[in-house]
Amino acid sequence: MTQAIMGSAEIKKALNRIASEIKKRNKTVENLAFIGIKRRGATLAQRLVKILSKDEKTIPVGAIDITLYRDDLQLIAETPIVRGSEINFDINDKIMVLVDDVIFTGRTIRAALTEILDFGRPKSIQLAVLVDRGHRELPIAPDYVGKRIKTNKDDLVDIYVEEEDNKEGVYVSRK
Repeated sequence: MTQAIMGSAEIKKALNRIASEIKKRNKTVENLAFIGIKRRGATLAQRLVKILSKDEKTIPVGAIDITLYRDDLQLIAETPIVRGSEINFDINDKIMVLVDDVIFTGRTIRAALTEILDFGRPKSIQLAVLVDRGHRELPIAPDYVGKRIKTNKDDLVDIYVEEEDNKEGVYVSRK
C-alpha cells in the first residue's frame, strides 16, 4: 500500500520554510555554501540556493557522490556507479549546508561528512533534509527538516523531484 505524503506544493512550501530558517539562523547568506548529496539532495540544494539568492549575492553550491564513502559499499553492488562530486569552490571557513532528500539511519550523512572533510575544513556544517523518517543508527540529527514522518523500519520512502524524475512527491510504501 502506497501513501502520498507530500505533493509538489507541499515540497515547495517546506523548502521555502527551510530557506527561511537557514537565513534566520545564519543572519546572512554571506559565508554560506551548499552541498547536495547526489542525486535528489543536489537538486534540493539548487532549489534552496535559488530561494536564498533572490536579493543577495550568489551562493556557492556543489554536489557530492558518497558512493565510495559508504560503509555498506560491498553490500550494494559489485560494481557501483560513481557519478563524481562537483565542489568548485573553497569550503574552508564556510558555513556549509549539507542537503539530502531523506534521512533514515544517518549512514549516508556520515559518509557525506567524511567526503566533505576531504575537500577542506568548513567553519561548520549544518544539515537540511526534506524528510526525516526516524530510525537513526548513528547520533546524527538534521538542523532543518521539511517534514517528519513516522515509518516502520522496513517501509520504503520514495522521493521524486521534477528535475530528476519528471514527477514530484513523497510516498511511503508499507511492507
